Amino acid sequence: MQRMVLEIWSDVVCPWCYIGKRRFERALTQFPHSDQVEVVWRSFQLDPEAPRQIAGNLTELLAQKFGISPVQVATMNRQITDLATQEGLAYQLEHAQPGNTFDAHRLIHLAAANGRQTTAKERLLRAYFCEGRSISDHATLLAIGRELGLSTDAVHAMLDGNAYGDAVRSDQQRAAKLGIRGVPFFVLDGRYGVSGAQTPEVLLNALQQAWATNSSVS
Repeated sequence: MQRMVLEIWSDVVCPWCYIGKRRFERALTQFPHSDQVEVVWRSFQLDPEAPRQIAGNLTELLAQKFGISPVQVATMNRQITDLATQEGLAYQLEHAQPGNTFDAHRLIHLAAANGRQTTAKERLLRAYFCEGRSISDHATLLAIGRELGLSTDAVHAMLDGNAYGDAVRSDQQRAAKLGIRGVPFFVLDGRYGVSGAQTPEVLLNALQQAWATNSSVS
């Protein structure tokens, strides 16, 4: 049976990544071979050098990063919140707690080893964007791990050690080799790349083209 592997590079603090996830899910529901698509989430950090906990709020962080005023950031955040609302997402960016996402990505890899990768990705995105939780905080990651049905001992051991660190770094190194500089980024069967939170129509067309190409070379 023909199958397609769809790899998605994204970060759990990227607002476009959550929007892109929803748009992709809508596209997948319209794709007649959706049950033959294997989705693999790949790690990407927008700021791998960020401290684990960042002082201040997201508005202050973005104002400093882009050299704009807090008022401009608030306007930008309202615009993206409106787009998220259209996808059924209740962003609460004023409560977002930025920080380093390395351990959150490690948790996703641990979840993947237990068949819960997509569930973990969704849960972390919701925690950050909709619940104002710090996903760099180990207590938060432990709680989310329990929600996912993961062994508390396994999550503790991962957070206290180096488990899945190489997997996260490998994903990021591969992204660099592929020239991925922004996320979300979709790679279909290792042949086609789609950058950004494209519309469901664009993503569905990419799925159809990749599938047709796969069929012709099989």
